[in-house]
Order: sequence, then C-alpha cells, then structure tokens
Amino acid sequence: MNSLSILLVDDDEIERMKFKKVCCDYNCTSIIVEAINGKEALSILNKAKYLFNIIILDLHMPEMNGLDFLRNLKSNDKFKNIPIIIMSNSKDDTELKKCYDYGVSGYFTKPVQYSKYSQKVKSVLNYWKENKLID
Repeated sequence: MNSLSILLVDDDEIERMKFKKVCCDYNCTSIIVEAINGKEALSILNKAKYLFNIIILDLHMPEMNGLDFLRNLKSNDKFKNIPIIIMSNSKDDTELKKCYDYGVSGYFTKPVQYSKYSQKVKSVLNYWKENKLID
C-alpha cells in the first residue's frame, strides 16, 4: 500500500495520540503532522513544501473551529481539493450538513470503544491509500 501524508487537526491530545496509535498498530507508513486548531493548520499548510494527501479534522476547537477552517480551505485554490475527513464527537445533523455543503469527503463520529475507533480509522486510511488524489 502507498503511504499518506496526513494533517491531523484536533485540539485534544488524547485523540491525536489515539489516531497515531492506530496508525502505528496498523503499520501505516504515513507522515502525520499535527495541529491543535484550524488557525495552526492553515499556517502549516501555507508553510508546507508539499500538499497533504488528506486532512483529518475535528470540529470543536478553540481559536478557529473546524467549520471556519473548512470555509477558509475550500476558498483557497491551492488547497481546496485536499480531501477532508471530519472525525468529531458531534452528532448534530446541522453540522453534518454544513460539512458536506463545504465539500468534505467524509464524516464519522469518534466511537468511545477503541476497537470501533480503530476500525473506522483503518477504513479511512485504506480508502485514501488506494484512492489518493494528490501526490
């Protein structure tokens, strides 16, 4: 399988550690760059020497939340085609609809049980390893 470059945007350190653990357990050869909010993620994107293959994005974060980040990203021609997967605790249908209106590639809620969480993350990684858009 191909490797991925992933921008992981989540203010919760435990969630970021959990995601990286799944990648490690799965022997995923991905490059994972972390940001704690949308503002930091935009800064990372603007300074990066390459485009990320996917962005894993939480919605509820300080300074710049996920929806504001989405609006900014999708209005930028350089970044608008990077696939974004929402990984959130929110089950709010209004937020879900807004995410798809802004052009996300997928949305899943974070299961509490680690085995279910791991299964969802692996599914996302498998899909984007085989179908990545940007090299």
